[in-house]
Amino acid sequence: MAFEHSAVIEHPPDEVFAWHERPGAIHRLTPPWWPVRVMSESSSLRDGTAVLRLPGGLRWAATHRPEGYEDGRRFTDVLTTPGLREALGWRHIHDFMPEPEGRTKVMDRVDTRLPGRFLEQMFAYRTRQLAGDLRSHRRLASGSLTVAVTGSSGLVGTALGAFLSSGHHRVVRLVRGEATGGGERRWDPLDPAPDLLEGIDAVVHLAGAPIFGRFTAAHKERVRTSRVGPTRRLAEAAARAGVPVVVTASAIGVYGPDRGDEVLTERSERGEGFLADLVADWEEATEPARRAGVRVVTVRTGLVQDPRGGMLRLLRPIFAAGLGGPLGGGRPWMSWVGLDDLLDVYLRAVVDPALSGPINAVAPEPVRNSEYTRLLATVLRRPAPLPVPGFAPQLLLGREGATEFASANQRVAPAKLQDMAHKFRHPRLEGALRHVLGRC
Repeated sequence: MAFEHSAVIEHPPDEVFAWHERPGAIHRLTPPWWPVRVMSESSSLRDGTAVLRLPGGLRWAATHRPEGYEDGRRFTDVLTTPGLREALGWRHIHDFMPEPEGRTKVMDRVDTRLPGRFLEQMFAYRTRQLAGDLRSHRRLASGSLTVAVTGSSGLVGTALGAFLSSGHHRVVRLVRGEATGGGERRWDPLDPAPDLLEGIDAVVHLAGAPIFGRFTAAHKERVRTSRVGPTRRLAEAAARAGVPVVVTASAIGVYGPDRGDEVLTERSERGEGFLADLVADWEEATEPARRAGVRVVTVRTGLVQDPRGGMLRLLRPIFAAGLGGPLGGGRPWMSWVGLDDLLDVYLRAVVDPALSGPINAVAPEPVRNSEYTRLLATVLRRPAPLPVPGFAPQLLLGREGATEFASANQRVAPAKLQDMAHKFRHPRLEGALRHVLGRC
């Protein structure tokens, strides 16, 4: 079948085409609801090949054809994986045509046996991602920076690396194993090499053991030691190297597990409990950089909405099976953020000199658990009639973990971002869920 999709982007053709040429573009365009991962990117839109990993060990090799390439105007890829090529067929022509007032008409034409409904959602998502990323990079333009990123293989780190590199920034991944290629440097979290941050304009520190899990003594110690010490050593390294800005991950757990209906801003007092203590120590570990005059931003992140990780990865199959339901009577406040909005916050933290200290990375409209349940069920077109019994989270997380996570009640506001008139891509939960679940 022949499928066509077109959209007008508020940027000129050379800018739109250049975005597609940069590393990270294919990551940014791959829908998160697909069980697909990018294995390798194409080295060239003229004649390179990108490879995606599909379920069951299959691979999708998309090879670009020189005869279908016009610099700044068109590129073409075809499916070349034996077996899949014969079964599905795939020839995709990407056209970029000038429109009045410096805009671009992006036209996608695909010959394939895949159903049109499947393709429609995919290309609608790609259009939103392309337009949103270009808009963010234009709004927060600062030239090309070299940004070192720890935790670059996690959900946020992978997305942030692709977002920055497709926006014309150079990403240096700090890895604990052996570095491969010029885009990586080996990082010992407890003893960073003296030249680790040489030539680096900004550090984004995301590394740390997963917090989610049963709150045993061993788990809590693993979470703490993976954050506090390495953050202090990295802050010291940044201070010695004269890195202008350090941005570290943090969490809204600093406010404690239950603050009722209190609206929590960056000026609010810290709470009590394991996570509150952890986050306070984690943020304090950046002090060596701050004392040296480095601009430090700690990104207090809410519940990230993406089906590839975090809470939504756990809830999506449950709700898709019609087995979801409200927790804690539906009363707890849930302060959430879309992954793309979180990436915008990190970019702003890197480039905006007016931003420093703690920042609440949450959407401007938190919801109660009952509303979250209703909206997720609505988006997935499933009922959610079964209240989750109070003992269920304790079986998975233990009593303390259930209190800190499952029944956490935190009504957090992004006060600093709102004061700066920050623009959210997805300020409301339903729109955020529809975007990442392909239900727009």
